[in-house]
Amino acid sequence: MKVALIGASGFVGNAILNELLLRNNSVTAIVQHPEKIKQQDNLTVVKANAYNEDEIASAVKDHDAVISAFNAGWTNPNLYEDFLSGAKSIQSGIKKSGVKRYIVIGGAGSLYVGDVQLVDTPQFPQAYKAGASSARDYYAYLKNEEELEWTFFSPAIEMNHETAGVRKGIYRTALDNPVFDENGRSILSVEDLAVAIVDELENSKHLKQRFTAAY
Repeated sequence: MKVALIGASGFVGNAILNELLLRNNSVTAIVQHPEKIKQQDNLTVVKANAYNEDEIASAVKDHDAVISAFNAGWTNPNLYEDFLSGAKSIQSGIKKSGVKRYIVIGGAGSLYVGDVQLVDTPQFPQAYKAGASSARDYYAYLKNEEELEWTFFSPAIEMNHETAGVRKGIYRTALDNPVFDENGRSILSVEDLAVAIVDELENSKHLKQRFTAAY
């Protein structure tokens, strides 16, 4: 498959890039800093600005699918506005390109525990609140998209550098609620996040849906 991957140099994007190449896909890595991507077989690196929908449209044109791991930067003081505007720009650019399949990596904050979204619980870390709120609000916006065959992915609650390093190749999924293990934890490595995303790319089980995954 010919796949355009936006944000391929980031923590999540790089793991998805490795998984796509492992499964012999032809990948176009769309980044702002091409020097961060190591040249490999079946890989083309393209510089494009996520906030410029025409650049995105040109970069993703003639691909079978687009995966977005766009991140506006966790230390960005304008993170909420920048993620929301970047994600909307990417969505518009994909529509202009004529590509239909769009998978976007969001956050866990919009998952529900009972009637409350995680981002609205008292224990949700303040440091991640702006990014999680932005991803939550983008998901609400994306749900009105009728033209694209979209999927929104919410990672496990514990999906970070501390849980990275292991590719088990197994996971369990849910739609709007976190997947918890027998110890009441929602954990997934970034490598297995990538497995879940590429499985979704291949099987399209969650068209116009959100899903999440954890062990």
